[in-house]
Amino acid sequence: MPNGKQAIVSFKAEPSLVEALRGVHNRSAFIRAAVLSALENTCPLCSGAGILTPEQKAHWDAFAVDHTVTECGDCHEWHLTCALESDHGESHVHDAKSASDTERPS
Repeated sequence: MPNGKQAIVSFKAEPSLVEALRGVHNRSAFIRAAVLSALENTCPLCSGAGILTPEQKAHWDAFAVDHTVTECGDCHEWHLTCALESDHGESHVHDAKSASDTERPS
């Protein structure tokens, strides 16, 4: 907000969520932190929508020609690897490429 004042934001919640939040000491701070965390971890391509626009899909298809989605053999999280870089370029966070990395279709 340009003037730096806080605004009130409200949302509907299921009864189970309302009940779970009753035990939280500072609900406002908890919800602010949860929303900020979720915003920091949204997909950079779809912005958390879960689907791509036709234009985004066209860009993804072009990108996927030389890239795959690969499961890390260490932490089992999925990450992008470039087929043009030797040994997948190892841009993933682990020091050595695990022999058990598997690929799934892009």
